[in-house]
Formats: sequence, structure tokens, C-alpha cells
Amino acid sequence: MQFVDYVKIRVKAGDGGRGCVSFRREKYVPKGGPNGGDGGRGGHIIIRATEHMNTLLDLRYQRQYTAKHGEHGMGKNMHGKDADDLTIPVPVGTVVKDEGTGEVIADLDREGKEAIVARGGRGGLGNAHFATPTRQAPRFAQSGEEGGERSLTIELKLLADVGLIGLPNAGKSTLISAVSSARPKIGDYPFTTVVPNLGVVKLEDFRSFVVADIPGLIEGAHKGVGLGFQFLRHVERTSLLLHLVDISVLATGDPVDQYLKIERELGLYSERLVEKPRIVVATKLDVADNERLDRLSRYCNDKGIRFFALSAVTGKGVKELIQYVAQTISDSPG
Repeated sequence: MQFVDYVKIRVKAGDGGRGCVSFRREKYVPKGGPNGGDGGRGGHIIIRATEHMNTLLDLRYQRQYTAKHGEHGMGKNMHGKDADDLTIPVPVGTVVKDEGTGEVIADLDREGKEAIVARGGRGGLGNAHFATPTRQAPRFAQSGEEGGERSLTIELKLLADVGLIGLPNAGKSTLISAVSSARPKIGDYPFTTVVPNLGVVKLEDFRSFVVADIPGLIEGAHKGVGLGFQFLRHVERTSLLLHLVDISVLATGDPVDQYLKIERELGLYSERLVEKPRIVVATKLDVADNERLDRLSRYCNDKGIRFFALSAVTGKGVKELIQYVAQTISDSPG
């Protein structure tokens, strides 16, 4: 299935039904009073979170949503029926924004949470409402109100405890496949991962946490360069970041410079990402360049950054990292 996490849609709630102009016409009531009923309410547009979806693909192929109008009022004081609401299902973790203002309308972060994004118009009053002692036969009624209409931006942000970040080929996909049942595509070329992957890590003491493997970032990602810009929103919800750095003999470039490049991209994208706790993880320890490993380790120790080195292929250092991550998440507030 194609992964879609950002769409724009247009919604139009239903208009309210017209009120009715009507008078009693009965055999033994020669001058019957007004008895026009009210119009029904137009249908609301509701967006609701469901765990049965994991992509916004359906919304990509239907961009316009229109609810039905309320029924018109009728004689004999019969009110028009309210229109059914139109509910749009989206994955849990979806954020709904007004396209024009950027205002967050709803953050649908749990199953069943919903928000009315466009309200149906109120039905018009029938002429029975306007009768007075001096105006006993009103020949007018109200029109129904128009339903709300707006353009929306729909964003999906994955709900994960831990986000894996780093340059392409840093070993994120290999690590998530080693610690969870997730099976992302793995290769030795840039941008192996082109969509985020979620994995559930289960410990022997029955604790668990969710890891999101975010496609590789490159310099300029905050401006839209590469793939990472499309998915940086997914790490905004995480409580902990694992920054993976390749220290293998096949890697090129200074490992500290590579680490700092990605950190700068995170800061340029969002100040919130800079403030998140992180762990630096040196990967591919089984084929490590000791000079690169020592350089990165010394830098992290000098800066007070928690540092781990591991090999997801052989498993060396993986258990220690997972235990530390689980404890960090357990100790974090909220």
C-alpha cells in the first residue's frame, strides 16, 4: 500500500432546510392560523480517528467532501428532517489544520476522537413562529442557513516513542528489523527507506515501546532536499531520538560533522526537535573503523551526550541500548 501522510481537502457542510409558509385548511376552521414547520439542520462534516487506517491514501483520491442539506419544513407544523452527518475516517495521529490560517483544528491522537470541521446550517423557521396578535397570518418564513465551508490540511504524524534519525545508510532499517518484527527494505544504496516504518520492541519483562524508522535525512532537508523533509513531522511526537551514525570502514566523511549536519537540519525544521532528548548510536560495529569510533565517542563524552556503539547484524550492544531506551521512556514524564 502506498504511504500518504499529507493531503489537502475541501469540505462543505449541508445547508439548512427552508421554513415552510402554510395555513390550516380544515372544513370547520374557516380562518386557520399558520402551521408552517421548520427546516432541518444540514449535515456536519466530522473527521474521526480510527485504528483501522494507517495512511491518508483515501483522501488523496477524494479531495471534495459535501454533506447533505436538511429537508425543508412542511405544512401541519411538520419539521424537515436533519441531514445525516458526513464522517471522514483518518488514522490515529492525524492533525487537522485550516489551510488558510494554519490553525490547528484538531489533533486526533486516540481511537474514536473526532472533530466537527464544518457545521451544518441551521434550518429556517416556518411561518408558525412569526404569528402575533397583530400579525395573525404571516406569509413568510426563514431560509435555511448555509453550511460551513473551508479548505483543510490533513497531516499524519506517526505515534511512536522513539524516532530513528540519521543520514541515509546509517543502519536505521537494519536496527529496527533487529529489535522488532518490522521488516523494512534494506539495501546498500541511499534512500533504501522511502516511507517511515513502525516497529514494536518487546522486552523480556513485558515492557514495550514503539520505534519509528524515519527515511534518511541529508543536508538541506528542512528546505525540501531529499526525502527526510517529507517525514520530519513524524519525529515531532516522539519522546526520544536515536541519532545513528555509520562508523564502518566503508563510511566516508568525519562522523562528528555528519552528526552535526543532521542536528542542524532538525533545528532549522523545528525548535521542538532540538529540545528532545537524544542518544547517539554508532552503528556497524562489526566492521568498525576504530578511528571514526573513537572520534565520535570522545565528542559525545565531551558534550555529555549519551553514547552507544552496536552492531545490529551480530547483536553486539543492541540489548544494552534497548534496556536503556526502555528505562528512559519509563522515567520520562507523561
